[in-house]
Amino acid sequence: MDSARALADARPTPFWLEDPGRPPALPALAGPTTCDLLVVGGGYSGLWTALIAKERDPSLDVVLVEGQEIGWAASGRNGGFCAASLTHGFGNGLQRWPAELGRLERLGAANLDGIEATLERYGIDAEWERTGEIDIATQPHQLDELHELAEAVAEYGLDLTVLDADALRAEVDSPTFLGGVWDRDGVAMVHPSKLAWGLRAACLAQGVRIFEHTPALDLNDDGAGMSVRTPHGRVFAGKVALGTNAFPSLLRRVRPYIVPVYDYALMTEPLTDEQLAAIGWRGRQGLSDSANKFHYFRLSADNRILWGGYDAVYHFGGHLRREYDQRPQTFDTLAQNFARCFPQLDGVRFTNAWGGAIDTCSRFSAFYDTAHRGRVAYAAGYTGLGVGATRFGAEVMLDLLSGERTERTDLEMVRRKPLPFPPEPVRWAGIEITTRSLERADRLGGRRNLWLRALDRMGLGFDS
Repeated sequence: MDSARALADARPTPFWLEDPGRPPALPALAGPTTCDLLVVGGGYSGLWTALIAKERDPSLDVVLVEGQEIGWAASGRNGGFCAASLTHGFGNGLQRWPAELGRLERLGAANLDGIEATLERYGIDAEWERTGEIDIATQPHQLDELHELAEAVAEYGLDLTVLDADALRAEVDSPTFLGGVWDRDGVAMVHPSKLAWGLRAACLAQGVRIFEHTPALDLNDDGAGMSVRTPHGRVFAGKVALGTNAFPSLLRRVRPYIVPVYDYALMTEPLTDEQLAAIGWRGRQGLSDSANKFHYFRLSADNRILWGGYDAVYHFGGHLRREYDQRPQTFDTLAQNFARCFPQLDGVRFTNAWGGAIDTCSRFSAFYDTAHRGRVAYAAGYTGLGVGATRFGAEVMLDLLSGERTERTDLEMVRRKPLPFPPEPVRWAGIEITTRSLERADRLGGRRNLWLRALDRMGLGFDS
């Protein structure tokens, strides 16, 4: 594949956000208002929090403010992998919370079922396909690791289907595939923007007041409650839930725990019947390889291939800038790797090439807490696996705001926070060393150098 030719006409916009069903923007806040619960952020975290709050108590006056438009950021441009895992995968959960992993897996499965039930209840057409995900080995050491994973999950009563090379290539055919494991029920494919827009419609139908183009500028204790300043008026609320994720938190104490990294993706033109037949993929599963610098890929409803991942780029100071959304060198690398994976698709062109920031923390899965004497709650740090886990995070935030002790709030994962990142320039240097070490491990059969082994011993465990 000539990557320059394949990318020549790619639009620098997320494919999902181009959908003609995108709803018109809602009005901005015009003047001060009061409410029982203010939700800050119009991505999945905020939408699930607002909707579940109204489902728990329909009399609650809920306001949601969004700085731009609902689902414009990570919630509208991600890969659309909606996973049951609350811990960024079984392996990460086993390393960090082995004593409660069984509960976490059960709660995660119930959470995924809850998402599916919500789509059905509100008639949300988000192109939901519960086809599962196959983790793929493209190097021999990865095959051993995947077999070990399948044995480990079996001890928890879970089931992964082990596929040898022939069985895997009967599902999806690539000369690079050596084998894999298929989680048949724990992952669904979804149109990410349609999910966000559908949750927006459900919130409005339940009486949530949503104000777009209304950035939250600061958060203050107002005596009897909290107040949030916006350019158009102040919101006075009894309680506040923060779902800002990669964007700087209104609580400064949270900021050292989060770094924004930029993730990138391509979308092909629709495959012809002949092209699709050449690679199989009749089961429409989500796919990801097992390298440290990994790819994730899936089919859209009209049989395009989304091909994303590989580079996760941190910029010094953690700045969020629109120009970072485009990175030609990453798009070229992605296109070349696509060609190696699917040589049968030589000549396929990409229609979209985009990127954007996601939040990550040192344990790769969300953390939670309260502030201002329990009147403010937050959840952050989903590390790219928030399509499903944000609903669980919303439940946790609402539990914390209610002061209610629940199975969720009793979890060690909820009660403890990750290690914060060091200040600059140590933060940037550490991330750079880690990134280069992970690249080296991919080249050397997975062998982790002294730096990575030290991180493992510290409980940081950078492996993706």
